[in-house]
Amino acid sequence: MNPDEDPSQTVNPSQPPSMVHVVRSVDPARAPVGAEAQRRHVRSKRLYPLLNLSDGEYVVRVVRRHPIGLVVPLVIGSLLIAAIATVLVSYNDLADGFIVAGREMSPGVIVLPGLVFMLFIAAAMAVSSYVYLKNRFILTNESIIQEVQLSLFSRREQTVSLANVEDASYSQKGMLQYMFNYGSIRLSTEGDETTYRFDYVSNPKDQVGELNNAVEAFKYGRPIGS
Repeated sequence: MNPDEDPSQTVNPSQPPSMVHVVRSVDPARAPVGAEAQRRHVRSKRLYPLLNLSDGEYVVRVVRRHPIGLVVPLVIGSLLIAAIATVLVSYNDLADGFIVAGREMSPGVIVLPGLVFMLFIAAAMAVSSYVYLKNRFILTNESIIQEVQLSLFSRREQTVSLANVEDASYSQKGMLQYMFNYGSIRLSTEGDETTYRFDYVSNPKDQVGELNNAVEAFKYGRPIGS
C-alpha cells in the first residue's frame, strides 16, 4: 500500500460495490403550462373536437391532401352523368325509333332508371371526395397525428410523439407532381422502426421543413411556433 494513501479510501476487492437506490415519484409533477400555450390549446380543442389533446397541447399545422387526387374520380363520374343525361334528353328520338319498329316504349323504362343511376353516381362522387379529404396529418407541439379515413364509416387515428420521430422526408416523382407541387411525406420512428407514409401532400417540401423544425424544437426544449 502506498504510504500516502488513506486506508479508509482503500477498495477491498472482496467487498461488493455499494448500491445507491433512487426513488422516483409515482406521479411526477407536470411542467406548468404557459398562458399562450393554454390559449392555443383551448382554440385547438374548439377547432378539432375529435382530437385527444393533452394539457397544453395545441395544433401547429394541418397537412392536407392536394385536390389533384380527386380529378380522376370526379372526371369519370361527370362523364357518366353527362352520358346518361344525353340519353334522357334524346329519349323522344329513341322512343320514335321503337314505335317505328312496331314496339311502344314507356317513358319510365329509361327515365326512372337513368335518374336513379345519376343520383347514385353523384353520391359516390361525394363520398369519395369526403373520404379523400378526411385523410390528413396534424402536427401539434407534442406529437404527429395521422387521421386515416378508410370509408364513410371507417376511421383510424395514429399518434406518434415528436420525441420518437427519427426522420421526416418527402419525394416528388414525375412532371405532374412538380407542375402542381404535390408529393409524398415519409416519417420513420425510433425503436419499433415504424414508417408512416402520406401521399398527395400539397407543397411537401415546406411541410417536411415544418415537421423537422418541430421535432428539433421539441427535442431541445424550444418553443414551437404556431
